[in-house]
Amino acid sequence: MKLYELKPKLGSRKKPKRWGCGYAASGKYAGRGMGGQNARTGDGVRPGFEGGQTPLTRRLPKMDGIPRAPRRKYAIVNLSVLDKKFEANELVDPNVLLERKIIKDLKFGVKILGDGELTKPLLVRAHAFSEKAREKIESVGGKAEVIE
Repeated sequence: MKLYELKPKLGSRKKPKRWGCGYAASGKYAGRGMGGQNARTGDGVRPGFEGGQTPLTRRLPKMDGIPRAPRRKYAIVNLSVLDKKFEANELVDPNVLLERKIIKDLKFGVKILGDGELTKPLLVRAHAFSEKAREKIESVGGKAEVIE
């Protein structure tokens, strides 16, 4: 092996940038091309200008008014579940439902729906009731209270 046979590992060296080769590097054109708006002194076109075409910022739809409040999402419990999990005259409220793992979290509150039959009177406290659920609870001698 001779000293002149040594070569650097492939990919370890990059070609140096060629400076000062013709008009594009320095002087008359200096990388700006042969003429036109961007070759002139000054800024050229303003940001967002698309050569007279309607710009993207004007083509996109506008946001009308203020955004709506997020929809209230209740933790939902049906009467059939209450009938299975609770004894007669027992108190049913969000904390008890959480303890017994009938609901996972409260979200905006608990809403009782009227799916299924209720056979025993219960004292039910919730944030909302469907009309059907309220009627069924009160028809068996229970009480439906709304929590504010």
